[in-house]
Amino acid sequence: MRTLSRWCRWSSASFMTALAAALALVTGVSMALADTAAGSASASGSATAVTANTTASGIEPAMSCSGVGALDLVAAVPGVPFEVTSATEVAADGNTLGNWAHCDVKGVIAPQIHFELRLPQTGWQADYLQLGCGGLCGSVSTAAAAASYGCVPLTDGAFAVASSDEGHSQGGGLFSTDPTLRADFGYKSDHLLAQVAKVLVKHYYGRPATHSYFDGCSQGGHQALTEAQRYPTDFDGIVAGAPANNFTALNTFSHAWTAQSVFLDGGPATITTADLAPLHTAVLKGCGASGDGIIADPLSCTWDPASIKCQAGQTSTAADFCLTADQITTLRRIYAGPTDEHGQLLYPGYQLRGSELNWAGIVVPTTATGTTGDQNFVKETIRYQVFDETHPELTYRDVKFTSAYFKKIMRSNEGLYDATDPDLSTFKKAGGKLILWHGLGDQHIPAVGTMAYYKAVQKAMGGAAATSGFARLFLLPGVAHCGGGQGPDKLDALTAIVDWVTKDRAPESLLTRTVDSSGKTTSSRPTYPFPHVAKNTTGGSPDSPSSYTAVKSTAEAGLTLNWLGSFRSGYEKAGNWVHGKWVVTPGRA
Repeated sequence: MRTLSRWCRWSSASFMTALAAALALVTGVSMALADTAAGSASASGSATAVTANTTASGIEPAMSCSGVGALDLVAAVPGVPFEVTSATEVAADGNTLGNWAHCDVKGVIAPQIHFELRLPQTGWQADYLQLGCGGLCGSVSTAAAAASYGCVPLTDGAFAVASSDEGHSQGGGLFSTDPTLRADFGYKSDHLLAQVAKVLVKHYYGRPATHSYFDGCSQGGHQALTEAQRYPTDFDGIVAGAPANNFTALNTFSHAWTAQSVFLDGGPATITTADLAPLHTAVLKGCGASGDGIIADPLSCTWDPASIKCQAGQTSTAADFCLTADQITTLRRIYAGPTDEHGQLLYPGYQLRGSELNWAGIVVPTTATGTTGDQNFVKETIRYQVFDETHPELTYRDVKFTSAYFKKIMRSNEGLYDATDPDLSTFKKAGGKLILWHGLGDQHIPAVGTMAYYKAVQKAMGGAAATSGFARLFLLPGVAHCGGGQGPDKLDALTAIVDWVTKDRAPESLLTRTVDSSGKTTSSRPTYPFPHVAKNTTGGSPDSPSSYTAVKSTAEAGLTLNWLGSFRSGYEKAGNWVHGKWVVTPGRA
């Protein structure tokens, strides 16, 4: 038996100082994965290895790249017809994932799921990594992996990496008018790709992958949780960032609520990007933020916008900022979230105080008569995705915040689009490990929704301790959607999930970093598993991870939501063509 190891390479020398101080806090900072030439069975059912040539630098290919393009694999995956359309050698300097040459395989899974698979020519460590996409997908991208900044095996070619366009080639929602494409986007495409990619990996290297991983953010996070819930043996380790898993309610009610709140009564925007900086300053003061300008526990802040209401005759300026009555109404609605006529939330989340600087262009427009990202997301959803027939005339203004409208929208769609089932028992039983992460300043998908889902998982899985044995949630203060924002936003959850799967080393914390344009780390701090937050208990530099201690958040631990919907099992539906008719039945697969 021979052990193959690869060691992390940090991108910034200056980070080494911060790393040394953080070693006692952060797990998963280095990686030395063991593998054998013979292979082994994994939670995803990998079989014993067949023929493979193992060297010190990894497992070598068992065939040429051009040979992959010549393979006839039409019957290789029963019920999943696919074809390889090209197989091209790409030099190491042409690879965005790391310094490794690869065989770039492109193909199509019926009817039109386009995919790409990067097969390392050197350095492969018998691992497979599948990547998610963003928005409504519509393009194939294996160019980068979410939550993998810094030290990951990606740089050395340890993973065969694949992704798909989820069955359509456009960014809008028009594809959803076809029931097959709707199902491929909603839940099918990643399961099909996992099967196809694993077959191609086995042929290329002469042996199957030992472990399989999924990494995605936003829609990619949605895809990740769909896999854990519907196809719990596809992947051994899953990283789900800022998941759009409550897809139907998010894109219908949450986005329409913020849009209708900003454009009160269909009029001009009450808040624009020019208001965000002074508003954010007021929020930081009202929430008692520390000197670094980041609210560590925004869920605990209840600052009321009315506290800076303009007095009679007062004109708001940058130096003397105040809010009009309409602006107060707008902000109170945004911070409260969408509710029906009885005060029940129609989406289990809302914008957190401290996220204001990230709202530009998404929640609020540049000018009072401009448009926002929320308006556009709602438009695509209600025109093409949630009704049996198209409604090209609908806009965000047509969404009704009533219990009757909620039931009309959710009953027809959550079963195909959503991934909100909290019962992950099959995934856990298979040995699966899950890392959830979310920026608390997320302007697209409120982090509260992910907290609510995780709490539902805890309830379904027997409590916090039982859940933390296989699934953990990390929240990043000040961080916007999938990165950016005001807090340290670079993290490496991929190394942590691999360590958890292969070494049973659960992440007690994840190190986050702020990196400038030159690649220099300017600050770093740990983030701890929910419901703990990082608090500077030493009085040391806010940029040093050694200054922080894990403190339980009372607000996070006690989070309860009066939500009209529910996290439950059994809502899932599956669609298939039967004798020329599209038939939708209850069930996960």
